[in-house]
Amino acid sequence: MPADITILILTMNEEENLPKALESVRGFARRVVVVDSGSSDRTREIALEAGADVYENTWVNYATQFNWGLDNTNIDTTWTFRLDADEQVLPDLAKFLNEDLSSIGDDIDGIEIRRRMYFLGKWIKHGGIYPNYMVRIFRTSTVRCELALMDEHMIVHGGVHRVEADIKDENSKPLRWWMAKHNWYSDREVYDIFDRESQKGQEGLLNARLFGTAVERKRWFKTKVYNKVPLSWRSWLYYVSRYYLKLGFLDGQQGRIYHFLQAYCYRFLVDAKFYEARKYPKVRDELIDEISKPLE
Repeated sequence: MPADITILILTMNEEENLPKALESVRGFARRVVVVDSGSSDRTREIALEAGADVYENTWVNYATQFNWGLDNTNIDTTWTFRLDADEQVLPDLAKFLNEDLSSIGDDIDGIEIRRRMYFLGKWIKHGGIYPNYMVRIFRTSTVRCELALMDEHMIVHGGVHRVEADIKDENSKPLRWWMAKHNWYSDREVYDIFDRESQKGQEGLLNARLFGTAVERKRWFKTKVYNKVPLSWRSWLYYVSRYYLKLGFLDGQQGRIYHFLQAYCYRFLVDAKFYEARKYPKVRDELIDEISKPLE
């Protein structure tokens, strides 16, 4: 019997990645739901051929799209699994879902699992990248995705159970796609910074707590420590911490490329765009206006 769980995947032109994600959940999930944002490739056909239920909705941002999927796809299983199109469920996690998910107590609303991140074909084990725990499995109708433009996580009010099992994150698209995607991400992160500065209540966002969950501690460090460091220093300190202090160099050439790009092509780009938007209000207003538009 399949596990009492629905896999929910968001897609936009994911014909290269989606087959591996769907194959990894075949045989244990009672239902697979794909919410597409208007793909122009074979994403929808691939999902339908694999037996998934496919819906379409206009993209605004990840959180809005995911919550739309929770609300509008008739999920009736006890559990829901948030899986990205470039991720795969590994055998140990599939075994847990098949054999042990039904024994989870009623006081548990979320299940934390680990994510293995691959870059240029190599599992990045060092630099603070692994293990990275996050709630990806949750009791249906009890959890929502926080309303953030970047680095969004699930908000869980009940208990959280940690499972020492993994998903694999390996995008099949080339490095030029990675660069373009992170340029796109950087706009949204700058927007997110301005949006959070303008709000006092921070409603709909995950708490930042030093003694909370792994994700809440990470959020606390980012908002209370990293964001307090001067713009001219923090991307350099990020690289030194990841590559040297947290032994990122042990992952060889791929680790060196990954940590350099994360620090100096992404984190530095976020800071540079933030500096520009602070200096020139017209740039900030154009950025806000552009990101507020639905993706066509």
